Amino acid sequence: MNGLLNSFVWTRLVPKEVIIGLATLGALGQKMKAPGTWGSVAGLLLYVGLFHRFGLVPYLFLLVILSYGAMAICDAAERALQMRDPGMIVLDEVVAVPIVFFGMGGSAGLIAGHGGWPVIVGGFLLFRFFDILKPLGIARLQNLPGGIGCVADDLAAAAASCVCLHLILRFVI
Repeated sequence: MNGLLNSFVWTRLVPKEVIIGLATLGALGQKMKAPGTWGSVAGLLLYVGLFHRFGLVPYLFLLVILSYGAMAICDAAERALQMRDPGMIVLDEVVAVPIVFFGMGGSAGLIAGHGGWPVIVGGFLLFRFFDILKPLGIARLQNLPGGIGCVADDLAAAAASCVCLHLILRFVI
């Protein structure tokens, strides 16, 4: 873990205001009520606007790059704000939400085959459930150091949501 934290040194070159602005998405995290929900909406827009077009390899590549960036930025924001995983940091939700729809095949896959927007809304609701309640050991991930812990619990909540959504689409609907 310390090796990964040490790789975040580049964030020291970025002005504190920029780091906080990226981590909070500006007013979205700093001024809105229920910032985690709004961050999740932004993540949904990221999925709909970008991710749904990708095959599995580019999808995974972008997830890894964005997750690393989010961990680094959230780590620096926590240090700048002198707070541990404050609610105003929403970049973790933004980056995690596309994981909910991993393997859904975009516009020609499971989502389209099961009615489109209802599946997307269902995935969003599953993510909020897992992100808020943090069952299945997800809460323990917040104890990881710095930005890793800030982002890891959201990534796990998204992965749990993805599994549930796949199971629902396969066996229920």
